[in-house]
Amino acid sequence: MNTFAKVFCIVLAVCMLAGLAACSQKTETAPEAKPEPAPEVKPEPAPEARPEEMSDEELAAEVAELIDAIYVQERTDETDAQCAAAKEAWDNLTDAQKELVEGEEADPDYFGRDTGNAADDDPRNADDIGKNELLVVSFGTSFNNSRAEDIKGIEDALQEAFPDWSVRRAFTAQIIINHVQARDGEKIDNVEQALERAVANGVENLVVQPTHLMHGAEYDELREAVDKYASKFNKVVIAEPLLGEVGSDASKINADKQTAAIALTAAAVEDAGFASADEAAASGTAFVFMGHGTSHTAKITYSQMQTQMDALGYKNVFIGTVEGEPEDTACEAVIEKVAEAGYKVVILRPLMVVAGDHANNDMAGEDEDSWLSMFLASGKFDGVVVQIAGLGRLPAIQDIYIAHTQAAVDTVK
Repeated sequence: MNTFAKVFCIVLAVCMLAGLAACSQKTETAPEAKPEPAPEVKPEPAPEARPEEMSDEELAAEVAELIDAIYVQERTDETDAQCAAAKEAWDNLTDAQKELVEGEEADPDYFGRDTGNAADDDPRNADDIGKNELLVVSFGTSFNNSRAEDIKGIEDALQEAFPDWSVRRAFTAQIIINHVQARDGEKIDNVEQALERAVANGVENLVVQPTHLMHGAEYDELREAVDKYASKFNKVVIAEPLLGEVGSDASKINADKQTAAIALTAAAVEDAGFASADEAAASGTAFVFMGHGTSHTAKITYSQMQTQMDALGYKNVFIGTVEGEPEDTACEAVIEKVAEAGYKVVILRPLMVVAGDHANNDMAGEDEDSWLSMFLASGKFDGVVVQIAGLGRLPAIQDIYIAHTQAAVDTVK
């Protein structure tokens, strides 16, 4: 073999060995990308069975139940939430559904009736009372206009008369407190809350002025409630109600009853457009003043007010009561009295400190059992007129409360 052949063979062998070595090495490359697994497709759950939509009647019944739950005389830890729930449920009703609300106590008027602007009132529940507090206690009313004119009217007069005393308010009717809170968002203290507020504020001298008409059941209950807190103050005095001492029989009248009789009759005569009660009588017009009535022994007060009217010469003034206690003050009995006396026109007006529910419904309402309806239905009269105004707005009545409060303040040394 010549030299060229040998060289060629050697080169060929080297190339073959290099190729084999290259083939034996592993080439490092990026791992092959694996495909993303397909997302798991879960079957959609079957739709839950939805209850049928509530009917209008059912929605209205639900609201009525919520209203009835707060139409109670006892406040609990749930009261605030219950008031809010009742109003929210009412607001969610349509106008047509609201007309269907009817419960044991509930009706469309509970939230729907326009009784005026609650902003005109003052709940008088502020703290920072000071050492001397004058707590004015009323039954209360959910009629905003009447509350502002009658109850607030008395409170304002007392605050002006006693600038060194902080006037605060309490209502005895939790039913009314709940109504006002739920409908208008105005929170008014009940008696216990007001007394607790006084204690927390460090009040030393407490004068309680009830706006009640007489020494009746509510006055007795107020005394019991205040007595429980008496030891927490240096001095506690409960002032006289509007008409003062009750007296033993129908003949017992006093200066408070006389002042109230004159003030009430004068206001009624003026509002009716007469110069005097005698002028009204000469025209055939009688005035019927409707009180609440009570089974309490204090019911004699209504008979005493009739005695007082007679003593003042108001022959065309008659006293009646919603409850018909005393019996001769029942509506039917008063209708007969007025008719027998020959009067053909009747003016109805409340003998109540506040022109609230009784005045607007029991006296002047459209139902067949209201006094207005019953007087008209009797067929004995040519006309029947209503005057819806409480005693509390009359300056002469406010002066009686001021005098009673003054007597109580004078005992605080």
